[in-house]
Parts: sequence; structure tokens; C-alpha cells
Amino acid sequence: MSRIGAKIIEIPSGVTVEVKSGVVHVKGSKGELTYALLPEIGVDITGSTITVKRVLENSDAKARHGLTRSLLVNMIAGVANNHERKLEIVGVGYKAALKGKSLLMSLGFSHPIDFPLPAGIEVVQDEKNKNLLTIRGIDKQLVGQVAANLRSLRPPEPYKGKGIRYTDEIVRRKAGKAAAAKGAVAA
Repeated sequence: MSRIGAKIIEIPSGVTVEVKSGVVHVKGSKGELTYALLPEIGVDITGSTITVKRVLENSDAKARHGLTRSLLVNMIAGVANNHERKLEIVGVGYKAALKGKSLLMSLGFSHPIDFPLPAGIEVVQDEKNKNLLTIRGIDKQLVGQVAANLRSLRPPEPYKGKGIRYTDEIVRRKAGKAAAAKGAVAA
């Protein structure tokens, strides 16, 4: 039996979970999310707890048992409190500005980049440091994907560390040409 899938999910106050014809509806103060259950997985709701169980005992059901539980936990956490990822823009002249439903960024290219924000995603700039961005939303997958798409516009480079990085990311720095030149013998 799956160790993750067998754990019981506690429903916090202010969140309602319903199962209607194979679709789980999770509603909270931040919004509502739905998830279509796979045919080999079932959900039992008793009081303020949820139990995820396998309807069939095949390899697909075993593989998806823990996945379904993790997705439900993320949905409950998202509608109760937003998921968030923090990005940092590093580099001279690199900046970002919110313009309505899009993020206008200057990242060292010959043109500014206009990044449209999908529905359900909110980007907040830090008051003191405008190069710190916080991406928030109720859907954990969508928040992570938007953060990854923003980072891919200018990933951090290893020589000067310029680019867009996660705040908890460690960028390994390389020495560059000066260190290579020290080892060479001058003619």
C-alpha cells in the first residue's frame, strides 16, 4: 500500500470538499478548484477527513494512489492559503514593472519583454526592492509553471550571476578567463 496515499487528509475550517460524479470540488476563501478522479481511484469524505483509496488493484492504481492524495492536499492548501514562488532579478539595468494584467520586463535585450499573466495568478513586487517578485495563486502547478516561464526568459548565467533566479536557488559561479590566463606562461 502506498505510504503517501494511505495518509488521511484533514479538511481545515472554511474549506468544503465535495465529490460529484467522479469530480472533486474544493472550495475555500481564495477560490475554487476541481479535479477529475481517475477511474481506479476513489475518495471517501467523512466529517472533516478525506481518505483516498484504490478501487482497482493494478499497477496504474498503485502508481496514482499517492499522486491523487498529493494533488488533493495541494488543492486544499491552495484554496485556504495561496501558493507562492519568489523570484529575484539580478543584473544592472534589469527590471520589471506591472502593467495591468502583464509584466513588462527589461532584461538586457534590445526590446522590453511583455509577459501576460494567466488568470488566477497575481504578481507582487517588493516595496523596497522592485527586483523581488512574488507569484501567488491557488493552483500550485500553475504558480510553478509561471515562475519557470519567467525564469526561462533570462536564466542566471554562471560568470556574473545575472538573470532571473528563485530566491532559494544557489547559482554556481565560474571563474572566467582571468583564472585561465594565470596558468598560461607569457611568451
